[in-house]
Amino acid sequence: MRENWRIKVSVLAGASALAFSALTAVPAVADEAVGDLQEVQMPEGVKIVEGLAPAAGAEVPSLEPTADAPFSAAAAAKAAPANTCLGSTAAYGVTGCFQHNGDVVWAGDTKKDGMSAAVGVYTDYGRAAEVCINKLGVNTWATCDKDYRETGNVRLRVLRYDGDTGKFYQPESWSGWIPVDGKY
Repeated sequence: MRENWRIKVSVLAGASALAFSALTAVPAVADEAVGDLQEVQMPEGVKIVEGLAPAAGAEVPSLEPTADAPFSAAAAAKAAPANTCLGSTAAYGVTGCFQHNGDVVWAGDTKKDGMSAAVGVYTDYGRAAEVCINKLGVNTWATCDKDYRETGNVRLRVLRYDGDTGKFYQPESWSGWIPVDGKY
């Protein structure tokens, strides 16, 4: 009898600890309001590139959040046309993705808060990190055309950027590794 009581208390304590850690460790999602902004330190020498408006008539990704359905990036890449945006990643006020056909980084600004959307791009082969900034305003996309090594992978980091101070802010989110050639 005493053993059952100890097991129940242990399970309850473990569940409580897990719930508390989930509440304190979960990053902000795309629609959560930002209270106190926390500055993010970028790597030394990161290059900041101002994104351009997509060409007239260009097919642009949606700024709408996607459903919480299970997602397989590999399956999406195999089934999608060549101009599909892969590695879609979002945090409060910003969404970003990578179009492997043309090596285009997309930065979408989704909140009117006086800040710009920023999408950092990191490679697995040592190329210096760059950040694509969307200064075009809320509900817009900006693109940064790059030329990455076809045998490499890129990883996206989305966050907010204050052009007046030149500082980056959380919340932020990272994508997984995305093959530059679009083949998983």
